[in-house]
Amino acid sequence: MLVSLTVGKVDAGVAVLLTQDNRLIEFPSVLLPNNISSGSIVDITVSRNHAAETASASAFQALQKRILSTYGVKAPSSPVLRLRNATQTSLVLEWDPIDLATASLKSLSLYRNGSKAGTIPRPLETRSTKISGLAIHTEYTFYLVLRTSAGTYQSEKLTCRTHKMTDLSGITVTAGVIHPQQKEALAAALDRIGGRLIDTVRIDTTHFVCTEGRGPLWEKAVEMNIPVVRPEWVDACEAEGTIVGVRSYYMDADPKTRHLRPTSIVSQHQHAASTTSVAAANALTASTESHADGNQSHLAVHQQDQPLAEPPLTPFPGGGGHEERPVPPEPAPPSPPPKDGGEAEEEEEEKDTAEETPASEEKLKVMDQEEDNGEQFQEEEEEGPSPSEPEEGDNDPGSEEDIAQNPEHADSKAAENGEGELEEISL
Repeated sequence: MLVSLTVGKVDAGVAVLLTQDNRLIEFPSVLLPNNISSGSIVDITVSRNHAAETASASAFQALQKRILSTYGVKAPSSPVLRLRNATQTSLVLEWDPIDLATASLKSLSLYRNGSKAGTIPRPLETRSTKISGLAIHTEYTFYLVLRTSAGTYQSEKLTCRTHKMTDLSGITVTAGVIHPQQKEALAAALDRIGGRLIDTVRIDTTHFVCTEGRGPLWEKAVEMNIPVVRPEWVDACEAEGTIVGVRSYYMDADPKTRHLRPTSIVSQHQHAASTTSVAAANALTASTESHADGNQSHLAVHQQDQPLAEPPLTPFPGGGGHEERPVPPEPAPPSPPPKDGGEAEEEEEEKDTAEETPASEEKLKVMDQEEDNGEQFQEEEEEGPSPSEPEEGDNDPGSEEDIAQNPEHADSKAAENGEGELEEISL
């Protein structure tokens, strides 16, 4: 096909060509003759190259076949997950090497009970993982999810259960520096309880047993945070029939805190002790009841013979024994209605005299101790007349002076002689 075009503009890189219907076509300048300028007319022949098309198609098909044979024949494999070891609170899972074929790895994740538990670090190198902090005797479901450039692949679900406290088959021990005889005894004890003894420290090693803390195995166990215990720990687990705490069996622990008594013996002793205590309690109750019955019958006979006794004395609070305490006086009866005239005054005076009498007696005792000479009081008692009622012919000047100076003394004397009111003496 021949096409005639008019050159409109020529630049260093692109020339503008005009068609007969006035359309613009950009054409590379290097394909035009060298002497072309604006207004020149050029003829361009256009034809289809079938040979080139066939060669290009053949090359493309060969490339597709090579890609298919390299990347499309073998696909990545799904992970294969299995249980390696189980204890009371942990599970060790392992899987086969990851087969990616020609795909690229994106991630490898572990799922527990349908939820993502975490991403496996370095999945091309790591082939196991340990899940700790699980519940005792509980069932769990795990599976792996592999993500690649060729797609996502999931392993089959693995259902496993943690052990009971009495299931010792999950104990995996690595022995360190230990006497050969102790190592043989350790292996025999582990065989009896269903445990395992391995030579290296691995991810499924539950305890490291040794008598001296040294050596490369001990260093690796410490680095992996594996409990380092003495051989007596295995003996204690066998004797108790259950997992024993490792705190008392560390290298620097006090040996006095360790015990090796079987659980069955402990239960038998506890049962015997409880039976003995119950029998003793029953015997004590029976003897107490019989003694109480005998006391009641004896008390009934004694009460028939003896008159009714007085109530027991009230003991002092906090005292060791019973002591006599004065019985509080009964409340005084209500006062009678006031009387007329001198009877009411006399009763009031008698009350006042009764209240003042104790004070007068105390004062009289003091005065008797101070005075060495008691002749005056003896003369008054012999003569008979009361100082409260002196006679006109009385020649005893000392008594009048005493009455004038010490009216209280006179009151006390009158109270001692049992004479009438003290109102006359108060003058």
